[in-house]
Amino acid sequence: MADVQTGDGGGGGGRHQKKRAKKSSTHIDMTPMVDLAFLLLTFFILTTTMYKPSTLQMTYPVPKEDQEEEDKKVENAITMFLTKKDAIFYYRGGFEPGITQLERTDFDQLSKVLVVNNKKAIEKVQALDKDYAQGKVKEAQYDSLWHNIVKQDDALFCIIKADNDARYRNVIDIVDEMGIHAIDKFSVQDSIKPDERALLDIAKQQL
Repeated sequence: MADVQTGDGGGGGGRHQKKRAKKSSTHIDMTPMVDLAFLLLTFFILTTTMYKPSTLQMTYPVPKEDQEEEDKKVENAITMFLTKKDAIFYYRGGFEPGITQLERTDFDQLSKVLVVNNKKAIEKVQALDKDYAQGKVKEAQYDSLWHNIVKQDDALFCIIKADNDARYRNVIDIVDEMGIHAIDKFSVQDSIKPDERALLDIAKQQL
C-alpha cells in the first residue's frame, strides 16, 4: 500500500491555498471589575445588620411581702414520698428538722388521707356537683366554678417526690388521685432535700 505524502511541496503554496488569519491575544481589563467588587462590598457592610447575641429572658416571681399568706400555703401543704414496695410516706406543713415525723400509707389507704386533708374543697365540689345535677348550674359554668374552688387558699397543695426505688406507675397513679379528690394544686418533683432524705431512709428501714 502506498503512502500519500503530504506537505507544502516545498513551495510557497498554490494559488488555491487559504491564508490563515493571525490570532491576536485576548486581554481583559479587570480594573473596573475590582472597583465594582469593592463598591458592592462597601455597600453590604454598611447596610447589613450585625448579629446581636440574644439571651433568654427569665421572669422570676415577685417575693410576697405578706408572710401570713405564705404561712397559710405551708399549712395547707402535704409532701408525699413514693418509694419501694408501693409505700408512701408523708408529712403535713413545712419541714422542720428534728421535729417533722413521717407518716406511712399506701395506695389502698391514700384516698382516706387525701379526703381528710382536702375536706373543705371536696365538700364544696360535692355541693357544686349537686347543683349541676339539679340544673342550678349550667355546663358552661361548671368548669369555671370547679377551678375556682380547687384554687382557693383552703384547698390542699400536694408535693409529690419519688425516690429511686419508686415505680413509674406509682407516679401516674398518684397524679390520677389528685384529680379524683379535687386537688388541682400539686407538684411532681424529682429532688429530695438532704434532711428529707435522711428521714426517709430511716422510715424505709421499716419496710
